[in-house]
Amino acid sequence: MSARQAKDPYELLGVSRSASAEEIKISYRKLAMQYHPDRNPGDAQAEEHFKEISHAYDILIDTDKRAAFDRFGHAAFQGAGRAGGGGFHDPFDLFREVFGTGGGGGVFEHFFGGGMGGGETGRGADLRYDLEIKLEEAARGVEKEIEIRRTGRCSGCGGSGAGAGAKLHTCPTCRGRGQVVASRGFFQVAQPCPRCRGAGEMFDHPCKVCRGEGRSETTTRIKLKIPAGIDDGSRLRSSGNGEAGVRGAPGGDLYVIIHIREHAVFSREDDDLFCEIPVPFVTAALGGEIRVPTLDGKASVKIPAGTQSGTVFKMRGKGMPHLRGGGHGQLLVRVAVEVPTKLSAEQRKKLEEFAESCGDQNTPITKSFLERAKEFFT
Repeated sequence: MSARQAKDPYELLGVSRSASAEEIKISYRKLAMQYHPDRNPGDAQAEEHFKEISHAYDILIDTDKRAAFDRFGHAAFQGAGRAGGGGFHDPFDLFREVFGTGGGGGVFEHFFGGGMGGGETGRGADLRYDLEIKLEEAARGVEKEIEIRRTGRCSGCGGSGAGAGAKLHTCPTCRGRGQVVASRGFFQVAQPCPRCRGAGEMFDHPCKVCRGEGRSETTTRIKLKIPAGIDDGSRLRSSGNGEAGVRGAPGGDLYVIIHIREHAVFSREDDDLFCEIPVPFVTAALGGEIRVPTLDGKASVKIPAGTQSGTVFKMRGKGMPHLRGGGHGQLLVRVAVEVPTKLSAEQRKKLEEFAESCGDQNTPITKSFLERAKEFFT
């Protein structure tokens, strides 16, 4: 057994024995970047460590190999060949597999900030549009027309990219492969050919309007139906209304993010609405009826005598409609008892007479509070 094989793969990658496959992959990416021979030219120790962590990754990323190692240790792999039959992969093959090198993108190009430019060789890119609506519109549902600036199918060539009488021929830049190799630091990365946009072919006489791309800038007006009960932050998809694809390829999608404007009276939680209503002191004391705003107009709520500030009354069916149908949420009305701030001489006299008539008699609420806090008042 070699020294490399004798080392614990968990320790080599710096992960716990319960680490997930994603945690193992992240740790390997970091270490492989650090010890790759191209980044450490002439450093035999770094190259050896790169091979060690690659073999450790090969064990732990494979479910069967990892289970075998957990049960038998390195003895599980004694006598196994390196090229097959349960052995190990070449460490550089593992590196290319994890980082996507040689495969035209994938994890590697995303990791280094490259990639295919949002599907440049085929389907058009998706677009996002943020739309603000009123709470009343969210409650009833509404149709909106929005205007976006995007790349649409070229009107000159119908999206083909070809000029009159044009013929296809092999792209001289990529020689029909659709890709060119670019250097990024010490890596070489395959990316779409900038001349043919990854198609491998191009027209000898491209469309003069779009210069062979098959799409051009345009302003589009799109109608959207917003369903009743939609919530803030919801996302609506308008299929095919994103960027047009290159040379007639399918277009991307338009995603509309809904933002509901803050309301002057109501706040919302799920399908319930909340509001706070001022109630005159006399009405709260004697009882009565108050008018409450709703999204459908005004409604009446009976206030029992002795209502305290902060009491919440529930009005069923007066909230937001359920998005998938089947009724509405509640309207929760919290009352705030208004105490007069200015009293006339006559009003003050009457209140003083009222206070004298009460004497030391306490209300039930005051009695309850005093019982709970009696240790502070003795």
